[in-house]
Amino acid sequence: MGRKTEKGCSAASKGTEKPFMRRAGRTFLLAAVLTVLPAMLFAAGGNGRVLRSTLKNGLRVVIVENDLAPVVTTEVNYLVGSNEAPAGFPGMAHAQEHMMFRGSPGLSQDQLANIMSSMGGMMNADTQQTVTQYFFTVPAEDLEVALHVQSIRMRGVLDDQKLWAKERGAIEQEVAQDLSNPQYVFYMKLLKAMFKGTPYEHDALGTKASFDKTTGAMLKKFHDTWYAPNNAILVIVGKVQPEKTLATVKRLFEDIPARKIPARPEVKLNPVKPETLNLTTDLPYGLAIVSFRMPGTDSPDYAAAQVLSDVLSSKRGALYSLVPEGKALYTGFQMNGLPTAGLGFGLAVFPKGADAKTLVKEVNNALAGIVKNGVPADLVKAAKRHELTNAELQRNSVSGLATLWSQALALEGRNSPDEDVQAMEKVTVADVNRVAKKYLDPAHAITAILTPQPSGKPKSSKGFGGAESFAPKNPKPVKLPEWAEKALKKLSVPESAVNPVVSILPNGLKLIVQPENSSNTVNIYGSVKNSPEMEVPEGKEGVDQVLENLFSFGTTSLNRIAFQKALDDIGAEVNAGTSFSAHSLTSDFDNALRLLADNELHPALPARNFRIVQMQAARTLAGVLQSPGFLAEQAMKKALYPKGDPSLRQATPQSVSKLTLKDVKDYYAKVFRPDLTTIVVIGKIDPKTAKAAVEKYFGSWKATGPKPATLLPAVPLNKSAVAVVPDSSRVQDQVTLSETLGLLRNNPDYYALELGNHVLGGGFYSTRYYRDLRQKAGLVYYVVSSFDLGQTRSTYTVRYGCDPANVSRAQNIVVKNLKAMAAAPVTPEELHGAKAMLLRQIPLRESSVGSIAWGLLSRSEENLPLNEPTVAAENYLKMTAKQVMDAFRKWVRPDGLVRVTQGPAPK
Repeated sequence: MGRKTEKGCSAASKGTEKPFMRRAGRTFLLAAVLTVLPAMLFAAGGNGRVLRSTLKNGLRVVIVENDLAPVVTTEVNYLVGSNEAPAGFPGMAHAQEHMMFRGSPGLSQDQLANIMSSMGGMMNADTQQTVTQYFFTVPAEDLEVALHVQSIRMRGVLDDQKLWAKERGAIEQEVAQDLSNPQYVFYMKLLKAMFKGTPYEHDALGTKASFDKTTGAMLKKFHDTWYAPNNAILVIVGKVQPEKTLATVKRLFEDIPARKIPARPEVKLNPVKPETLNLTTDLPYGLAIVSFRMPGTDSPDYAAAQVLSDVLSSKRGALYSLVPEGKALYTGFQMNGLPTAGLGFGLAVFPKGADAKTLVKEVNNALAGIVKNGVPADLVKAAKRHELTNAELQRNSVSGLATLWSQALALEGRNSPDEDVQAMEKVTVADVNRVAKKYLDPAHAITAILTPQPSGKPKSSKGFGGAESFAPKNPKPVKLPEWAEKALKKLSVPESAVNPVVSILPNGLKLIVQPENSSNTVNIYGSVKNSPEMEVPEGKEGVDQVLENLFSFGTTSLNRIAFQKALDDIGAEVNAGTSFSAHSLTSDFDNALRLLADNELHPALPARNFRIVQMQAARTLAGVLQSPGFLAEQAMKKALYPKGDPSLRQATPQSVSKLTLKDVKDYYAKVFRPDLTTIVVIGKIDPKTAKAAVEKYFGSWKATGPKPATLLPAVPLNKSAVAVVPDSSRVQDQVTLSETLGLLRNNPDYYALELGNHVLGGGFYSTRYYRDLRQKAGLVYYVVSSFDLGQTRSTYTVRYGCDPANVSRAQNIVVKNLKAMAAAPVTPEELHGAKAMLLRQIPLRESSVGSIAWGLLSRSEENLPLNEPTVAAENYLKMTAKQVMDAFRKWVRPDGLVRVTQGPAPK
């Protein structure tokens, strides 16, 4: 779990996050020494070419063509991380990452913030054990500006002591935020136990004590030592002309002098001593984890270990069988590699009150069975097939493809991402069995049990008051460097690359097809418009959750195992429910769609599994209802909405325990109907082929009876209130401010409010919230704000994390900023900056297949035109500062905010 510092928003995505940790390479750090590349080499990559070059100063450059959208991602990978931090200063690399946003010679922090927000605000940075990465995703027309910024920061950084004193407050808030996450605390303990005495024993976060001792001079020395072109890899992916782009890179980077890179710390591993960690968690469920030291990315066993990990996670495997048997809510095996060694762990999720020790034994037995009896050859074959499909699917995102290349080159020491797939293709069943016997050794395992603990009773009060004044002042105009001013001054409606073909089937199903050639895949996204709050019968609360969990048990013609085997045979992923999807290679599209339709239209809903799922749901709810996260959400709803509002309905263990299988089937028949369903097909396919296939598999689906109501009723404006939800696991407070609004999504003032919200937030230091709460005061690590305008009700929300002593102080700053928005027009510079950000975000949100598809789906369900981004751009362009002020004055109520705090009581 590398220290990733989020400084921007990424393209919208939607999906179900598995409990605890993702397998993504970015989440854990992987690194190795890179193979020297020839001066220039072309190769295939996605739907375009790959151009490689090593500049005279040693900077390695990889440029990958991808025409998915007029967008480019640049990633600078510096081969330095927490491993190279000085003794006693574990967060030095992380601190330097933060300070890179505080300015460089020739580029102040205010100039940098304005440039980043004007390019769309989609930037990020992360620090891990062996690498620090800086990435921008920008419209293709702004590529040179992004490269100019990266080159200036490679040349030097200010690291001024006064700037560090301000940034230290923000980074210490990040430390408090992560130490408030029990899963992160566990991970820290796991690293210590698994890699004691090596640089791997800590991640990049750092400690408050070490940051208090850190100076600007120390940070400057760290930058000057490690931030060198011959210690970096620049990856550029998107709609580019490779040769022209390389010429620009040479002009901006090649005269930066190389430096002598110090020797890196040696990793000398000691045997792992078995240990059991017992911790608590504020999650509504518990975690049982059995961890092993696994081969690192440098090891010849790494590819076989990756295949083993996939086999152990198979839904046809012994570990997953604990789920349908009712012994676990979820299981999986995940592996993440560092150069010299890696981590692998079997994970099982259990409901509150379950016997965690018995579950640990079940996990150990499942793993021991694999070691003793070997892996099934069919599952090895399936794992390799899924890896091949997944490698192709990763080309469906501009930033995702840049991540893939950075992962391969900077973290794993490969020449290209294809090397991992090729290595796994060569893995045999004997290789996997050998690796299982060698590494899944219980005598050297670290076991952990994270037990859910209930929250204390929420405390509520009326209103919020504070005497401290933080009246915001209009910021001074920031003059940009000439190279940035010229490129970013012009504002225009961006041309959209999304031009879908829409049709309505005779049964009312809406089909949207968007051909894309970024990869040899087809992706299906679908949604059944529904509202459990409105559609679940009284007394049957929870029936929707039970139904969703039953879809994984196969179809009326294929049981769970047979259905999963059918998916494995084509390397496809299918998920059914009110939100459904399928992903496959183009050659397997028809079979993937057939299996999706079978699962969606003919779910097995077996009686035996219904009883198990019902029991699991009831036991899970017992934990959910006492969890801090749920109680905080409920406290906010109770303050915002009137008594008896449908959104306040809540399933309980009792309501779920009373359900019958007939209740589930009746709810399915009521909710799942074609005339409330939209399907988006996007990928390498023509619209006629897609429509014919959808008609074949979904065309016979019929709706019966009247359409159910799916929209919540309108609500009155709320009154201000305060609630505190105790959470003993947190040292930092998580604060949410929210209020209901008197306008809906179809109101023309929506665009003025969105524009104003991007003056307040979304652009890091160039926006008012970040400037006042983080840059100046160092009170928070993050602050996000959003308008959520719906068809029948709307809200405005601000979220931030801070120390208990700063909760009210931070809210005062938010309130003063909101009042200032209604009291005076925003400055011309702020208005231009917000327009630039919103206009440039339009192509950025079309830079992945997933974000395109979910954008089309959401607009369809909200009865908005599919070209709404273009409509919005036209509105933003002509918007005036007075219109923004008038909209905030009319609709936003700074003194009507409800505040819910999760964590220690504010002081």
